[in-house]
Order: sequence, then structure tokens, then C-alpha cells
Amino acid sequence: MLAPKVPVAQEGYPFIGFSAFLTLLFAILGLTGPALLTLLATAFILYFFRDPERFIPERADALMSPADGKVILVEEVMDQTFTGSHVYKISIFMNIFNVHVNRAPCDGDVDRIIYVPGMFYSADSAQGALRNEYCATLLTTGAGRKIAVVQVAGLIARRIVCWLEPKDRVRRGQRIGLIRFGSRVDLYLPKETSIQVAVGQKVIAGETVIGLLP
Repeated sequence: MLAPKVPVAQEGYPFIGFSAFLTLLFAILGLTGPALLTLLATAFILYFFRDPERFIPERADALMSPADGKVILVEEVMDQTFTGSHVYKISIFMNIFNVHVNRAPCDGDVDRIIYVPGMFYSADSAQGALRNEYCATLLTTGAGRKIAVVQVAGLIARRIVCWLEPKDRVRRGQRIGLIRFGSRVDLYLPKETSIQVAVGQKVIAGETVIGLLP
């Protein structure tokens, strides 16, 4: 059985180290107020970059949530950009208190990684969905189904991190990247998927079943 633990994503080390250094410096200088503020900032940054283990369901037909957060959109769309087909689009909004490490929704091969620079509107807005910076990971399952996971930058997010490269093979629930400080993840699923979530529902990356494939 997987042993629960809460590591920290390495992308957070520079932020944590700098804030901790300021805390120590202020403490040495006897500046109690600033030391307390930077101590709180260090604790929050450590909390933000937490990367807990997850218990991945074993059923092969399950598509897992790629992100922690709240479902803000479930709709059928014609996806011209990523899969070239009619799909279900599911959007998950992550606030600054959610875990921001993203995970693969299924087993598959990475066909392409598409990074597009853009704006930084609020991630849950219509403008954000259309014009924000994003990084898309295009996957093909063993059965040949096309699935896209799109990391979208938010209002205060300034860097999307993707840990995958084309031709990588991923496992369901595997860590694939993160987005710093508030963002969203869009998931494009085959139309035959039986959707298991609804707008307003809170989901957990790697543990919540988003949909079932036939």
C-alpha cells in the first residue's frame, strides 16, 4: 500500500529558500515584525508547493482528474485546436489554496506538447479561456483515443511547468507538471466518455474519476 507523505515540488525550493533567508536575516537584525511576516510567507509558500501522494484507482476504464480544484465547465464542443473532433471539455479551476501539481488522466503516449504565450486574465473567466498563456499535452491511449490536457495560466500565475516531452509514456495519476499561483486545467475527452462529474463539484488530482471510457 502507498505510504502517505507530503513532499514539496522542487520548483518551490527557490521561493521557499529566499523567503526563509529573509526571515532569518530579519530575525538576526532584531526586526520582529518583518521576521514574522516573512515567516508566514515562508509557511504559505511551503504549503502552496506541497505535493502529496495520491491513491490512484486501479480500474482501467477510469479517467482521472488532472488537477485539484472545482469543476467550472462541462460541455460538448468541436475541438479544432487539439484533437480535431467532437469532445467533452471539462475545466477545473485551481485557487491558490489547492495543490497545484497536475497529473495524467490516463495511461498513454505523449504525441505533442504545445506551448502558447498569452495574457494573464482570471483563469475562470471567458477571456482567460481564450487568451491566456497555456501548455497543452496531447495524449494517445493504448486504444488509440485522443485526449488533451491543457494547463492554463491564471491572473497571478506567471509560469506553467510541464515535465513531459513528446514520445514519453505516462501512467494514470503520474505527475506531469504544475502551474504557479492560481490557474486552471482543461481536459478534452472523447465524446463516448461517460462523464462522472458536474459543474461545482470539487475534485482531487489522481483520485477523482472524471469519466469512464467504454
